Amino acid sequence: MTGRSGRAPGRARVERAGAAAAPGAPAGRPSGRPAGRRPVPPVVLALRRLPSPRLTGLGAGLFASAVMLALGLLDQLLLDGSPVVYGLLFLPVSALTALWVRTADLVTAPIGVPIAFAVGVVPVAGGTGGFGGQAMAVVTALAVHAGWLYGGTLVAGLIASVRKVRDMGRRHQRTAPRPGAGEGSGGRAPAAGRRPVV
Repeated sequence: MTGRSGRAPGRARVERAGAAAAPGAPAGRPSGRPAGRRPVPPVVLALRRLPSPRLTGLGAGLFASAVMLALGLLDQLLLDGSPVVYGLLFLPVSALTALWVRTADLVTAPIGVPIAFAVGVVPVAGGTGGFGGQAMAVVTALAVHAGWLYGGTLVAGLIASVRKVRDMGRRHQRTAPRPGAGEGSGGRAPAAGRRPVV
């Protein structure tokens, strides 16, 4: 009698622990990756490892202008002002500007990118004859190479639009009420709307 009574509490505790762990453990599923999720592509993983600063609208415009001016100077020094190389380099700069600007200033990305293109095209235009000649060369370069300008602006606009839509979706998920959150215990409605019993 003494041995049985000594083992009974321990056995009961083991049975309770097993019963408590059983509902939480999914039957027939491995303990690794959750079911229903697809594997992330390697390209997306590589992009997530890149630095992701959050620039203000002014900071993004200054970043794009400084980078395009540096690229324009390098293009003039190394390749004698090749407009094709300058236009090709403008596309990734536009994409980075739209990716690194903060969510509150997404609308400034398609605005600051064309300004950066105009700033960087100054050394590539190659104007002579003082300020007037340089200004005319810049205007001519902007008119001739408008395709690269529109392409970079379109890239920045598309990336900013996708980021804005994703941010709106995340906000909607956070503010959406959860099912059953307003129900009381036992499925009854909350007592705030009850009428007093006469």
